[in-house]
Amino acid sequence: MAMQCSSFKFDIHATEGEARKGEFQTGHGAVQTPVFMPVGTQATVKAASPEVLKSLGAQIILSNTYHLHIRPGEKLIASLGGLHSFMGWDRPILTDSGGYQAFSLAELVKISDEGLAFSSHLDGSRRFLSPEKALEIQEDLGTDIMMCLDECVAYPSTREYVEASVKRTTLWAQRSLAARRSSSALFGIVQGGVYPDLRARSAREITAEPFDGVAVGGLSVGEGHGLMMDILDVTMPCLPAAKPRYLMGVGTPKDIVEAVARGVDMFDCVLPTRNARNGMLFTRQGKISVKQARYREDPNPPDEQCECYTCRNFSLAYLRHLYVSREILGSILNTIHNLYFYLELMSDIRHAISEKRFDNLRKQIKEIYDD
Repeated sequence: MAMQCSSFKFDIHATEGEARKGEFQTGHGAVQTPVFMPVGTQATVKAASPEVLKSLGAQIILSNTYHLHIRPGEKLIASLGGLHSFMGWDRPILTDSGGYQAFSLAELVKISDEGLAFSSHLDGSRRFLSPEKALEIQEDLGTDIMMCLDECVAYPSTREYVEASVKRTTLWAQRSLAARRSSSALFGIVQGGVYPDLRARSAREITAEPFDGVAVGGLSVGEGHGLMMDILDVTMPCLPAAKPRYLMGVGTPKDIVEAVARGVDMFDCVLPTRNARNGMLFTRQGKISVKQARYREDPNPPDEQCECYTCRNFSLAYLRHLYVSREILGSILNTIHNLYFYLELMSDIRHAISEKRFDNLRKQIKEIYDD
């Protein structure tokens, strides 16, 4: 019989329509949902120390199985006390299994029912990642939430190919459960591309297994916001209400509030950190680009209403100066602001659901970020 995580529990505390506010428990603490997980692919969230992440209110972060396996290696990390000790983070960690990296490095990967044969993007060495190996790596890392290996298909893909990938993802999910040895939580992943019936089939097959939570993968790969929401409309009613629901790799503020309205509990995305490094900031008035010449002499902070360290201490003129001068501090300050914005947005969403005013917040965000 497949092992289940004894310490992982999920409770729903408030709802408004399909939106829900809840909490799940892990071996490294509780997480309030809906939650945004900053992405720390290589055991670090770019331009943000663990201390800064905590000050911003980050509850849980995401790291990546593929990249940590390639460098520095899970056995080294295990020998140094596991991923939490290695990166100096004592709160929960979720690790992605590597399926998305297979998608993004498609030219280097050969996919079969056995797993993923690929060449390292660092040195070209041949590697093989099976569902069992993906679980073994994550167990060595000592993560709190592990993800099954899945096949993320490109958009667009033929129905025939997506149908085969759904079958393969279910097979891999079952093999992952059979290989599980640790008490870390394990989530299954629903695939199916943009084919509603295949999404429903995948959801039925994955939720029939004893996973601790369920993720929706294979979205935000070029299909656009409207089609993404159409697929969520089909998929979410097929997922169990009693388990957390994770929408992988999404997204923009509008994506998030719309997905929360459909019952999603967990999110991750590189947008706040990547955009920060490229000089783009999220504000309560919309996006701004500090690289624009219009901010050269601007004495105002990025967002007058924002309480983050960046907005309390620095002007747009200074942030623009740092960006055009290619100073590292610019990336740091922009990252602090963008992560603060995202984490505050999630806090606002949780409070709004509790106070039955989420629909109003949803409308406000859509008006500001409807681009």
